Amino acid sequence: MCNLDTDIGTEELAHLEMVSTIVHQLTCNLSLEEIQNSGFANYYVDHTTGIWPQAAGGVPFNSCEFQSKGDPLTDLFEDLAAEQKARSTYDNILRLVKDPEVADPIRFLRAREVVHFQRFGEALRSVQDELNSKNFYAFNPSFDAKTFCAAPQPGAGQGNCCTR
Repeated sequence: MCNLDTDIGTEELAHLEMVSTIVHQLTCNLSLEEIQNSGFANYYVDHTTGIWPQAAGGVPFNSCEFQSKGDPLTDLFEDLAAEQKARSTYDNILRLVKDPEVADPIRFLRAREVVHFQRFGEALRSVQDELNSKNFYAFNPSFDAKTFCAAPQPGAGQGNCCTR
């Protein structure tokens, strides 16, 4: 699961870069009148037309967006939920935007969220298959199984970072 998380995490950073680029391209040449008429004035006062990640409601991005407990089941369910929330956000953007130069990359990003959801679902199934199906919510398998991600030891070769 370690490689899955880092691969998808890296791709999610690329998604942020793509969305930021779209926002920059849409706002960099706005006139002051367009800024005032669009409801963008408060943002402009603080950030001009620079990219400042925040929710549509104006709440700035912060580390509270990252949810992690260190428990594989809990973390995978959180990952699945995050992918679905991203997909529904892209769905909402596509309902509002008709410009193909904006909609096409958003459709691509939406499709990737669906793939991520599927990969996390496969990882969840794999974790569940290793647990006692009558009791897999009663303990933290990451502690009970002594599973951890460690840096590779010299001479240990390459491979999955997860060890038991």
